[in-house]
Amino acid sequence: MTQVDFYILPDTTLEARLGFACRLAETIYRKGYRLHLHAEDEAMARDFDERLWCFRPDAYVPHALLDSDMADSVPVTIGWSDPPAPDLSVQAMLNLHPGIPEWFSRFERVAEIINQHQDVLTAKRECWQTYRKRGYPVTPHHLKGQAQR
Repeated sequence: MTQVDFYILPDTTLEARLGFACRLAETIYRKGYRLHLHAEDEAMARDFDERLWCFRPDAYVPHALLDSDMADSVPVTIGWSDPPAPDLSVQAMLNLHPGIPEWFSRFERVAEIINQHQDVLTAKRECWQTYRKRGYPVTPHHLKGQAQR
């Protein structure tokens, strides 16, 4: 059964949320998981693609947009509508979309990031309740002082 982790940030900005998402993507990659980042839309996906190149000078996270020719050869993909192909054997999803994609249960792990922006709080509370109602194990991680570096 899919394990769902909610990372709860004290910050209110989208910048802090995406900065943490970059660090979390790096951590997941370094642990050897194949990761798919599910963005809200194409603009967010492209923005996140750029962020992964420059979020930290000493970091390298091999990644590609899901619709690119490189998607099958990198451990991290970024998309906004369709799921990664089953043959990519992606084990984890980082969900930055306000809702839950219907195909989330194909992953071993799902990470959700909550910050203190009202729109994000409202959307992710609904996600939390949906996961719980469906019987998925949900673990909160309250992060203190995780302001963007």
